[in-house]
Amino acid sequence: MHEQEYEKKDIIDDDLYEEIDDDELYELVQEEKRKAYERERIEKEQQKEKRPFPKWIFWLIAFMMVLNIVAVLPNTFSIPAIDFLTTSAKLSTNEKVQTYKESVVVVEAGQSKGTGFAFTEDGYILTNHHVIEDEKRISVGFPDDGLFSAEIVASYPDVDLAVLDVEGENLPHLELADQAVFDSREHVYFIGNPLKFTGIANEGNVIGYKQLSDWDQQVLMLDAPIYRGNSGSPVINDQGKVIGVVFATLHDDEEGRVGLAVPIDYYYEQTEKGNLP
Repeated sequence: MHEQEYEKKDIIDDDLYEEIDDDELYELVQEEKRKAYERERIEKEQQKEKRPFPKWIFWLIAFMMVLNIVAVLPNTFSIPAIDFLTTSAKLSTNEKVQTYKESVVVVEAGQSKGTGFAFTEDGYILTNHHVIEDEKRISVGFPDDGLFSAEIVASYPDVDLAVLDVEGENLPHLELADQAVFDSREHVYFIGNPLKFTGIANEGNVIGYKQLSDWDQQVLMLDAPIYRGNSGSPVINDQGKVIGVVFATLHDDEEGRVGLAVPIDYYYEQTEKGNLP
């Protein structure tokens, strides 16, 4: 029986064996070579995919990006301008300053962008006249209460102030001081939308009064980092009351670059003349 099994196996082996000529053998060998090359290529690609990204390349790219940013920053902002962002971040952790910021708005009038602040809960906004001058479509944006269409209800170009009105209720607002009373170098806060930023809180000191050549009355001179877009920013004393409204900057012979603000007294003087509200 065992012999019969062997014989069957031999028969099967004989059936598998075939005579192959030289050309066919050559083609088979070449085909096997191609398959071997293909397997080797696939294995190499797989190894490349599994190979981890070199860390030194990552850090080189990161370093080059930092260099590019550092190179661009001086062309965009001065070093003091970068400093005011750092100061703002620190001040924004102050609960009082956080509350003040809720009342400060972005004022957009045509191509002009400035700052304003609510001083009544029903939507009166105080800003600069030059921010909204000759514009009919004006909008104001509160940090938490959204965007409102605004109407000019009073304008005082002689003291560069204007009052806007928005339809709102229970809006956050700042309290106006009865008058601009201060000590020399008294500390103040101011909040605005300088350059391309919004809701930037900063601080400075009231130097005193300054007489401008084209103004009949003196204005407040501030030792403070004020930039384009700060027009209309409230100047807030340590009691949380507004004593002035930022409107410009100036290079003073003694103090250097300073900010200028309209004393809040001038707003009251205008309303007393019947220029409401």
